[in-house]
This record gives sequence, structure tokens and C-alpha cells, in this order.
Amino acid sequence: MLVLDENLPLDQQHWLRKWRIRFRVVGLDVGAFGAPDESLLPVLQKLRQPTFFTLDQDFYQPAWAHARYCLVWLDVQRRDAAGFVRRFLRHPGFDTRAGRMGIIARVKPEGIRFWRVGARAQQSLPWPPQ
Repeated sequence: MLVLDENLPLDQQHWLRKWRIRFRVVGLDVGAFGAPDESLLPVLQKLRQPTFFTLDQDFYQPAWAHARYCLVWLDVQRRDAAGFVRRFLRHPGFDTRAGRMGIIARVKPEGIRFWRVGARAQQSLPWPPQ
């Protein structure tokens, strides 16, 4: 299940729908609108293997890593968010739910940096050639 933070623009949600990427939105389908970041974590733990996408860098905290979800900080321009959601989901390292669980990722145009549950160091992967 994909979950978008309330801060992802509506036009970006439109693109995801156009590409037939199904998702839920915080404040509409999941959790409460405007709730503190930390209050969303227990909600995500109750969902079935959610991958949460946000433009909020506060979610990139290794201590928040949990085996039951994936948090993705889109460190990109707001207008490019949908494209990077799709790109992340197609990346060979993260193209399955099982491959994403336990990950806290920072998605940038240059590549992906991430923490995995139980890892002592941050890892990084480049984007595959297109």
C-alpha cells in the first residue's frame, strides 16, 4: 500500500493516478490531517506493508525505521514529486514491498540514500540507467 503525505501537491497526485499508481492520502484516507509526524508512525504500523512518501525531511530519522513500513523523503522539487515516486518504485532495490520494508529513504535526483532497520551505517544506491 502506498501512502502519500498531505504535503504532496494535488497535481502530483493527479499524475500518479494517470500512471495508474494507487495510493491513499494522509488526512483523507489514513490518519488525521495536520497531526504531528510522530503520531503517524503507529498508524503506519497497523497498515499492511505501507510505503509512505513525503516532502518533509523530518521523516528521515534512522530511529524511526521499522520492519512494518517504509518511509521515503522526496528531497526533490514539489513539481517533480510524482516522477520520483514512480522512479523509486521502479528501482531494482525497492521495486517490491518486501524490498522496501524497514527502510527510511532519502530520494534525490542524484540517487537514493537510506537506512535499513538494524543497520549501523547509511547506504546509497544510484539510479539505474534509463
